[in-house]
Amino acid sequence: MVIREDLIDEVIKILDELADFGRDDQNGVTRLLYDSNWKKAQRYLEDKFREKGLVTFNDEVGNLFGHLPGSSDETILTGSHIDTVVSGGKLDGQYGIAAGLVAIAYLNSVFGQPKKSLEVVSMAEEEGSRFPFTFWGSKNIAGRVEPSEVIHLTDGEGNAFKDVMTDAGFRFKDEGPPREDIKAFIELHIEQGGVLESEDVPIGLVEHIVGQNRSFITLEGQANHAGTTPMSYRRDALYASARIIESINARAKAYGDPLVATVGMLQVYPNTSNVVPAKVQFSLDVRHTDGEVILQFAEDVRNLVEATASELGMEAHIENYMSSKPVPMCQKLVALIRERFDRQGIPYRMMHSGAGHDAQIMADRFSTAMIFVPSHLGISHNPAEYTAPEHLAQGLRALIESLYALAYLDA
Repeated sequence: MVIREDLIDEVIKILDELADFGRDDQNGVTRLLYDSNWKKAQRYLEDKFREKGLVTFNDEVGNLFGHLPGSSDETILTGSHIDTVVSGGKLDGQYGIAAGLVAIAYLNSVFGQPKKSLEVVSMAEEEGSRFPFTFWGSKNIAGRVEPSEVIHLTDGEGNAFKDVMTDAGFRFKDEGPPREDIKAFIELHIEQGGVLESEDVPIGLVEHIVGQNRSFITLEGQANHAGTTPMSYRRDALYASARIIESINARAKAYGDPLVATVGMLQVYPNTSNVVPAKVQFSLDVRHTDGEVILQFAEDVRNLVEATASELGMEAHIENYMSSKPVPMCQKLVALIRERFDRQGIPYRMMHSGAGHDAQIMADRFSTAMIFVPSHLGISHNPAEYTAPEHLAQGLRALIESLYALAYLDA
């Protein structure tokens, strides 16, 4: 299929108009779950869905759907999330919704009623930017969340989760099984990394979403006078932490791709220029596509921390606060899309996602695939987030081809 220029122009127009709901003085977008800009954006999309002839409905928690009925009772779903981080970009999540709408409308106009229903979803929340809970939208679709997990949560201003949800006109989802009509979910998304751009490949077809292991590591030494304590007598927690962090970095490089390990937060006590640091806490984020590798690296780090602490006369503590397994995409679905790309001459590369996405939640319940387009300089969660129009167009074409194969052919 040749994608007309007016189609990507329409996608960009929707993205620009969506960005007005929450635009800040840094030209970023802040649109948080159930806030006023979130409600305006969902109403805007509902109008757009209806303009394209789609049947619209919300589920109980606020996920918005636009449905094109097929000749069977099976549904192919696409879309992404409508919420943003604080002062984020206008593509993360939103691109998948805008492209999904335009793709379905195009297929309907050219090929008529599909064999399987086509549906686009604007998911209520993914980022966890307002409340300390992520994937609220997709977890409700997949039946993977209970009210007890969020009922106690409050935002930064003290607003209770349940109160802002009911004020927005929604409620907890009724008990019952997830939808059985959804036969596949495809999420089109910006890469949020620099691989595709650096390799000059317009499309990424995701095989795995990485697993994650996050911990806080604490070293406790002894505070002492910076001028009167000889170096050999010191129990310097910052020095010990620096040694450990350097070793973590070296070991991660030795493991090789796709393992990544990041120390992103460091707190020093008492954090005074003339006192030997008594205590340091730092974070460690480890990611890989193989859960066993993550566990092995975590064990290596534990041994390293304990050995360094013992050598330097300190106490060490490791607190794991988050662990998620790698999530494979549906092999059969990925193979079908890959075959379609090969047949239609769409250039792509197989890859993994180093970030979490709604697709990893949906994959637990539905056949799921994920398609990436390049992110300029790998920048995301930032007003500078940008993907060139020609790459947005190639992503739209990739989505259209995928939806056509699934909804119109006997796939």
